[in-house]
Amino acid sequence: MIERRSLLAAVPAALFATPLRAQEAWPTRPVTILVPFVAGGPSDIVGRIIAQRMASAIGQPVVAENRPGANGEVAGRAVARAAPDGHTLLVGSIGVFAINAALRPNLGYDPVRDFAPITLAVTTPNVLVVNAQRVPANTLPELVAWLKANAGRTSYSTSGVGSSDHLTMELFKQLTGTDPTHVPYGGGAAAATDLIAGNVQLSFQNLGTVAGHIQGGRLKAIAVTSRQRHAILPDVPTAIEAGLADFEVTSWQALMAPTNVPAPILSRLNAEATAALKHPESVQRLEQIGFTVVAGSADSYSAFQRAEIDRWRRVVQAANIRAE
Repeated sequence: MIERRSLLAAVPAALFATPLRAQEAWPTRPVTILVPFVAGGPSDIVGRIIAQRMASAIGQPVVAENRPGANGEVAGRAVARAAPDGHTLLVGSIGVFAINAALRPNLGYDPVRDFAPITLAVTTPNVLVVNAQRVPANTLPELVAWLKANAGRTSYSTSGVGSSDHLTMELFKQLTGTDPTHVPYGGGAAAATDLIAGNVQLSFQNLGTVAGHIQGGRLKAIAVTSRQRHAILPDVPTAIEAGLADFEVTSWQALMAPTNVPAPILSRLNAEATAALKHPESVQRLEQIGFTVVAGSADSYSAFQRAEIDRWRRVVQAANIRAE
């Protein structure tokens, strides 16, 4: 009788254990990675690389789906409200996961509260570039002196209000006491095109956007915002080298899931995503367009994200920037 009671007492525990294991199984169906911008941009490239490599590893289709709108808010809301089972993910930029929180008080999602971090995928520096025909400066001190001498007559292009290149220039202005006029465009390519045409004089742009123009002589590079010089532009000094202490800025892409995804699934997602990013073919492709693969732990990305939100909130408040 004692042995029978012991066996019966063990039955409920076994029954409860089975649903728990089922809940934490992943994947049980295709995985969707939402990309909050149009095809061909940095988020799209990173999302598709992760999707391709992850699909071959997990035995389920992984689809990168473009869901543009409101500088990432449309996709952000969709993933924040998705079932927390690891089958709907979001690849997003510094804007989606940090700057939007500083810039837009009525944002339809909270980039910390509503998402579970998986990994910081890649980083890339911005490059301070000028139109060589319109700007005689060759160094950062010369450029600052020229901007001050021509106060009220200079302008800079960006890929849009609240973009990484916009806030990088605002930080530069705060540190150097210069004040070129902001001219926003609908993307980095358009911002670079008008700079080449001479309609504006300078810009901070992602390395991948302007590297070809610099190498082709269409733009002049003054400084990169990474801590070390970049292999693609080895002759271009860092802003720190050029005299702006601690001026290190990176644009970045990260992978997130809805909050409350079970820890075992998040751990598996981190393992699969980082393996996809660190695959030699992925690294080669990403480095060719100016990205540095990070692919680290969820905890390190979480700390990085919070620091970025705090940093850019201070810049936004000091510059009194308002979202359009």
